[in-house]
Amino acid sequence: MKVNIEIDCTPEEARAFMGLPDVSEANSIYVDNLANAMKGVTNPDQLQQFAAALAPMGQAGMKMFQSFVEGGMRGAGGAKSSAGTSSD
Repeated sequence: MKVNIEIDCTPEEARAFMGLPDVSEANSIYVDNLANAMKGVTNPDQLQQFAAALAPMGQAGMKMFQSFVEGGMRGAGGAKSSAGTSSD
């Protein structure tokens, strides 16, 4: 037997239903600060320095951020991303 239930709700309604806190204000402050800091970044070297300053998890955090940026650059360039590739 297979039962499917579809619930149509907003993310805010889902968070309230699950009892999760509303972090939208903290998120908007974080995004604004990040956007302001990124305004001066004009090349990959500056981006890497910026990421190193933010890397709370050290090298693992840097690798995650690097893969995020590379994926965004591939998407912006229209290239197909190759999922699952790693240089470890």
